[in-house]
Amino acid sequence: MSCSEHGLLSLDQALATYTTVKKQAQLQIALSHAHCHYLAEDVMSTIALPLFTQSAVDGYALKSEDVAAGLTTFKLVGEVRAGVSQQLEIQSGECLRIFTGGRVPESADTVARQEIVTADAATIHLNECLKQGADIRYQGEELQVGACLARRGQYLNSGVIAALSMAGVQQVNVFAQPKIAVLITGDEVSQSLENDAQVFDANAPMILAWLKEQGYQNVTLQHVIDDEAVLSQVLQDALQKHDLVITTGGVSVGDYDFIRPVSLALGAKEIFWKVAQKPGKPLYFAQYQHLNRSAYLIGLPGNPAAVFVCLALHVTTLLKALQGIAHPQPQWQRALLNDTVRLDSREQLLRMKLDVNQQGQRIVSKLKKQQSHMLSNLSEANVIVRIPTQTLAESPLEYVDCLEI
Repeated sequence: MSCSEHGLLSLDQALATYTTVKKQAQLQIALSHAHCHYLAEDVMSTIALPLFTQSAVDGYALKSEDVAAGLTTFKLVGEVRAGVSQQLEIQSGECLRIFTGGRVPESADTVARQEIVTADAATIHLNECLKQGADIRYQGEELQVGACLARRGQYLNSGVIAALSMAGVQQVNVFAQPKIAVLITGDEVSQSLENDAQVFDANAPMILAWLKEQGYQNVTLQHVIDDEAVLSQVLQDALQKHDLVITTGGVSVGDYDFIRPVSLALGAKEIFWKVAQKPGKPLYFAQYQHLNRSAYLIGLPGNPAAVFVCLALHVTTLLKALQGIAHPQPQWQRALLNDTVRLDSREQLLRMKLDVNQQGQRIVSKLKKQQSHMLSNLSEANVIVRIPTQTLAESPLEYVDCLEI
């Protein structure tokens, strides 16, 4: 979407900018430590799954040719337990007691589940007909050697880790998670309200909780007063020791908005400042070079709703780009707008509630209290909805883009 305010970057232009950042280093780590990382290369299976032909049920292994010949009574000649290596085979008219996961001997090709069998100590009687291969898991039916288990850029959640573990993968190459510093600026922000001109800090708890939800553990937090010299020292230290610095407040044009001028004085290179979005217009993004490494500074506005929106869109995209994701931008989905909205010269990012009606349509409904200093509607909101600018919406809106949060 284009930008309707002169000199401002459009939302899409800003999001595309993050794809140019320098990627984090790649490293090999144990799969047990790889949760919430992104893969740096494809993972191929070195084994077949299942590893061997095995029983899918508790039952009896026998020959299908005996069943086809009309045999219903079989001599019980042994037992196959799961996880126990045995060299048992059967002759015609014989069977083996076998348990789920037990290795089916080469001389058997069918398993009769115990529910269709009448058994005593020496024989079994088959009460139903069986097809060849019944209740057998064949070697390699899920995966063949060389099959791709996971692709570069795959997020290692619990399910992917389980799939890799089952295939015997113990080490993976991933992108290093960035070291993150969070700086909360503003004399008015307090954790304990030391005077009647302060407000409770929502940004620090929100950002820390949000980063934890995304799987980032290497995070430091510091509150910084509105003092240029103090900020300069704290910001320089943060940029030199971290890969990403997230700040809140101090990025607009007020007398005490020091983030941008201080970072530039420290040698940071501005990538962009101000985006044609509402909330979150005074967003600031810069790169800082120290010795042979780069750090990035993303300065979020101070209002907590703007912080929330920028986390969901900008910080998410930036973190994915830092970790090698080729297309890190948000994946918007279309939904029917169940309301009317007032258009603005900037693209609006509204917190809404997404439901699915009986016809399977995705419906989004606007919530009240959308101002950038308000957060109370987050207990109901489950999507952020893009409302285009006036110049792009001359007719009433019916369908909009939304992002689940």
